[in-house]
Amino acid sequence: MDKSPDAFRTISEAAEELDLPQHVLRFWETRFSVIKPLKRGGGRRYYRPEDVMLLRGIRHLLYDQGFTIKGVQRILKDQGPRYVIAVGEGRPLEEILPLIEQAEAVGDEAEVEEAQMLASPALDADSREKLADVLRELLECKRILERARDT
Repeated sequence: MDKSPDAFRTISEAAEELDLPQHVLRFWETRFSVIKPLKRGGGRRYYRPEDVMLLRGIRHLLYDQGFTIKGVQRILKDQGPRYVIAVGEGRPLEEILPLIEQAEAVGDEAEVEEAQMLASPALDADSREKLADVLRELLECKRILERARDT
C-alpha cells in the first residue's frame, strides 16, 4: 500500500523514491544545513514531504544539471529552498511565489492554503484545478455566511 503524499518517509523510503543510496542522504545532511529530517529514538530519520521535495531539487541540480555541492550550496543561500524545490519539480519559481505572496499579503488563511495547494507538486494540474474550484466555492459560501451573520 502506498503512503499518502503528506506522510513522513523513513530514510529507506525517501532513498527509494529519489533513487539514491541512504548514505548519500546522510552525507547531504552534513553538506546542506537546510536538510533537517525529524529524528526519533535511536536517530531514526523521518523526512517530511517538503524535505523529500527539497532533496529531489538538490538531486536534480547535482545529477541532472551538473552543479557541484558548493554550487548547490550557493543556490540555496542566494535563492532559498523554495527555489530548489521548484527547480526539482520542473516548475519555474515565478509560477509559485506570486500566488503565495499575494495570498499572504491579503491575510486570508484559506486563500493562502489555496495558493499553496495550487503550487503543490503532489497533484496533477487537473486535480489541482478541480480542488481550487471547490475551495473557491467554499470561500464564497463562507463570505455569504459572514455577510448573513453581520446583518
